[in-house]
Amino acid sequence: MRLGREILHSFMEPFIDNLQHILAELERLDVLIRTQVLRARQLHTADEHFQGLYVSEQEIDTLLSEPAGLPRWAIAPADPSLDYLASVLEEMASINRRRCAASQQHGVTLRLDELARRFQLSPFAVDVLLVCLAPEIDLRYERLFGYLQDDITKRRPSVDLTLNLLAPSLERKLAERRHFLPDSPLCQYHLVTLFDDPSYPQPPLLGRFLRADRRIVDFLLGADDVDERLRPFVQVERVAVGLASDPLLAGVIERLLAVGRQRQAAEAPLIFYFHGPNGVGKRHTARALCGELARPLLVVDGPSLLNAGEPTFAVAARLILREALLHDAVLYWRGFETLLADEQRAACEQLLGLLAEHPGLSILAGDTAWEPTHEDGELPFIQVEFRRPTYRQRRELWPQLLEGKLPLEDGIELDSLASQFRFTAGQIRAAAATARNLARSRNPQQPHVTEDDLHTACRLQSNRKLAELARKITPHYGWDEIVLPADRIQQLREIVNQVKHRGRVYEEWGFDRKLAMGKGLNVLFAGPSGTGKTMAADIMAGELRLDLYKIDLSSVVSKYIGETEKNLARIFQEAETSNAILFFDEADALFGKRSEVRDSHDRYANIEISYLLQRMEEYDGMVILASNLHKNMDDAFVRRMHFTVEFPFPNEKQRRRIWEKIWPAQTPLSPSLDLGYMARRFEMAGGNIRNIALAAAFFAADDGEIVNMPHLIRAVQREYQKMGKVVVNGEFDDYANYIR
Repeated sequence: MRLGREILHSFMEPFIDNLQHILAELERLDVLIRTQVLRARQLHTADEHFQGLYVSEQEIDTLLSEPAGLPRWAIAPADPSLDYLASVLEEMASINRRRCAASQQHGVTLRLDELARRFQLSPFAVDVLLVCLAPEIDLRYERLFGYLQDDITKRRPSVDLTLNLLAPSLERKLAERRHFLPDSPLCQYHLVTLFDDPSYPQPPLLGRFLRADRRIVDFLLGADDVDERLRPFVQVERVAVGLASDPLLAGVIERLLAVGRQRQAAEAPLIFYFHGPNGVGKRHTARALCGELARPLLVVDGPSLLNAGEPTFAVAARLILREALLHDAVLYWRGFETLLADEQRAACEQLLGLLAEHPGLSILAGDTAWEPTHEDGELPFIQVEFRRPTYRQRRELWPQLLEGKLPLEDGIELDSLASQFRFTAGQIRAAAATARNLARSRNPQQPHVTEDDLHTACRLQSNRKLAELARKITPHYGWDEIVLPADRIQQLREIVNQVKHRGRVYEEWGFDRKLAMGKGLNVLFAGPSGTGKTMAADIMAGELRLDLYKIDLSSVVSKYIGETEKNLARIFQEAETSNAILFFDEADALFGKRSEVRDSHDRYANIEISYLLQRMEEYDGMVILASNLHKNMDDAFVRRMHFTVEFPFPNEKQRRRIWEKIWPAQTPLSPSLDLGYMARRFEMAGGNIRNIALAAAFFAADDGEIVNMPHLIRAVQREYQKMGKVVVNGEFDDYANYIR
């Protein structure tokens, strides 16, 4: 220990680094310990071999004669050297303070001082932390603490020992007990941990022991890793300046930045609540703010934290705020809407209470709008809504994010991309990057982005979770393959054109202001099975280059009250981000005429239909309902359809066209095939004709021949049997001999 004043005065220059400062403070702690050792030695008159293992008669008498609240060494005869040590302590503290100030002027970061500033620790609290830190740096302090506590097994400082070391009087000792209470900064932020001796359960506060938290020790010694208990759902992002140049968000960022700087200067709490669908720029805006404020971003995955179990939410929330202070970071809580559920009300109130006292900026991010109630107290709260970019904004973003990277194919229709895919800026940026990667993989030597690359990339950006709720259909039919009356084909093309030009009509021409609900398309396909409803949906999806999802009604409709609505809600929620066409086949099973209310089940069935109507009106995409019988559909439901397309049973001429178009070009056909006879003789829908052609091809392959009339007649027989029809001899005229 350096005790001479002449030596102490030689150390007035700044600390060169954080470690030198901590070691200098430990030297001061050594003087404190030496002072107490000198006092304790005056009392150790018994046999040292049994010191702390028994209580002598003389010690009993001494204990009874002592005043309450003071350690034994406080009433021991004074040692002349103690006065000298007291003056040394005062001098060392003064020198360390001046060196800290000089270090700050020279830009040297001293983490002990930073910790005191960020957690508003008093000088006494800093000394408590220093006492707890000592054994983490040098194990000799464990033996010193055991000696001072008259028990070598007590290697960590007790509350009593810490107060005796740092408080010179009984009055001061009682006053400083507050530093070990649950709401003190030391305990509230888990800077130190109070624990009990297993052999001494439920001791008084003075009998409890202290340990510096491992994360705090690591921080003081220069480590910046996130607390291991938080790593599964917390990460720190170091953000560069310049993100505020985003054209869609620049204005929002500028306004928020002005408020954030004002509150940061005052070190006052401030809560932003960012809400809007995924990908609209909430996290990007938070990063931009951090870049301008020169602070990192501490990102919390809220839903994962709630499902973690350990640590408990209350403990985890305090550790997260501690981590934000240690990193001097802006807190960004993702998925805040999960805390708004009724069962999470207590956790939500805990978090809001902590944020109301947390100095600096905190950002909560969710999907839905929310405003704190009076029960949440007076929160420094600002709500910020993030909306999907308009058609015009999307149209401006596409060329900005595509140009200057890879050459573009001539004639790319960015208007249709902006209209068909209601992407956020983040999704457009990701889709553009994916399109470039597709171009490089297709032609590494001379990559260029094609329209197919862009459409494929856009579909890849769509939400994949919808595939868990519905079956994805890959479009493979063309307009020349469907056989329908001309006006029906024209209707289908009109539907496609509405999707292509929806952005211009609704947004640029102002029709969105005339519509209260969603801007999507609700289409009804009505007609018998096999008349081309699924094929028409397939063709339209292919023309629009959108994904087509066929909804399995057996997985939607439930006999349990409330489950059908939950299933529908999940489908429409996922579809919002998938830019997909929803195709409900056999829709009259769920959307038939509303029944007369005779019991609670009938009443609830009507509630399900009403809920579906609501979700369809709110949905911005295309929904196709396919029904075998138009008359089964509820009138109120049909009125809400933008288009109703009737799929008639094909007549002879249309059946002939279907027979001619059904064969792939590679299929070997006999010149003797009488397709006119097949169309005239067998009144079947296109779906049945497809089944017959496929079965006939397999019969021909098995016989080692080309497809001929005997194969077709055998296939018709099998299709009749499947349909429940009876075939009698002579029914097929000249071809009756082929029936087996």
